Amino acid sequence: MAKEIPFFKPDIGRSEREEIESVLALEGETKIEDLENLFVKKTGATYAVSTNSGTSALHLAMCAMDLKRGDKIICSVNSFPSVPEVVRHFDAEPIFVDIDGEDYNIDLDAFEKILSENKSKKLKGAIVTHVGGQPTDLTRLYEIAREYNIRIVEDASDALGGTYDGVPIGATGADITCFSFSPHMKSSIANAGMLVCENETFYERSVLLRNHAIQSDGWDKYGNLEYMYDVVDIGCKYDISLLDAAYAYAQYSRIEKMIERRQQIAKMYDEALSGVRHVTLPVRKRDHIYQLYIVRIDRNRDGFARALKGRGVHTGLHYIPLHLLSYYKQKYGLRVNDFKQALQTYQQVLSLPIYHNMSDSDVEYVCDAVKEVAAAHI
Repeated sequence: MAKEIPFFKPDIGRSEREEIESVLALEGETKIEDLENLFVKKTGATYAVSTNSGTSALHLAMCAMDLKRGDKIICSVNSFPSVPEVVRHFDAEPIFVDIDGEDYNIDLDAFEKILSENKSKKLKGAIVTHVGGQPTDLTRLYEIAREYNIRIVEDASDALGGTYDGVPIGATGADITCFSFSPHMKSSIANAGMLVCENETFYERSVLLRNHAIQSDGWDKYGNLEYMYDVVDIGCKYDISLLDAAYAYAQYSRIEKMIERRQQIAKMYDEALSGVRHVTLPVRKRDHIYQLYIVRIDRNRDGFARALKGRGVHTGLHYIPLHLLSYYKQKYGLRVNDFKQALQTYQQVLSLPIYHNMSDSDVEYVCDAVKEVAAAHI
């Protein structure tokens, strides 16, 4: 019988259980503040605002920027649907850009070309996704942003704990950076997101709007609203629960060990799968925390994935280009060949399992399965 290797499996250790138990026992101070303070400490950002998901953090970022109907936001066509979705909620318009064929991040040449040809004052900024845990070329990105005076929001869902030239993601120069604690899970054990920034106005607006834009003298540690309150804007319900915050705090407290283990696994993959027929390994261009390990299959990717699943190895696809999804294709009249690099990449990429609690034997099993399938692949 084949061994079962899920695409991702959450890790619940002693620290997670202890943090959650302390919340259930109604002991101590709120874990929400602990989590936000830990983010400030680890990233070096000035402000941190916790949310109930990474998508909520992205939406709050658009709220903080005061996005309006008809405004335009640039984003990579190789992103999760949450990216253009938060733009469309304002009846604003996403502008899609093709990708770099090596790291699958936004193509900065195409990005700059769009800005150089832009005649609209409605173009406010860009949401830039760090695919798989490898950031885009932030030095160049920020130079372009300064030249054309636009805001940069980094979608760091895959870059929790990551760095760029040794500097923590979240303090490298973006206007706002958003993180997710469960970027690739449909049904998470716990959901949490985080928004970090340097701008006090963005911070205060995010804090206000994440909980119905309620102003009050305060809330007690159990979440009870004080007697009198006012509502000063149209807000959201994006605040994180104490239990989610406790779990996220425990996870983030040991994020360095998680990243170190994923990097070890990536090295094992690199060594075992180098030169395997039909399989091209990831290109590392910058600091990489391997939230995803994305390979390319030179032909019949879907058949390759089915064969791996038959051996118990579950895989992922990151991502289906946004212009191929029904809503955006129909809304903007997009054609299949409009983003050629993203299309070619989509037809070949396959994400192998990589999570820090994979055992060496799990990794070896995946490698053996890939080799077996590759040897028989036609």
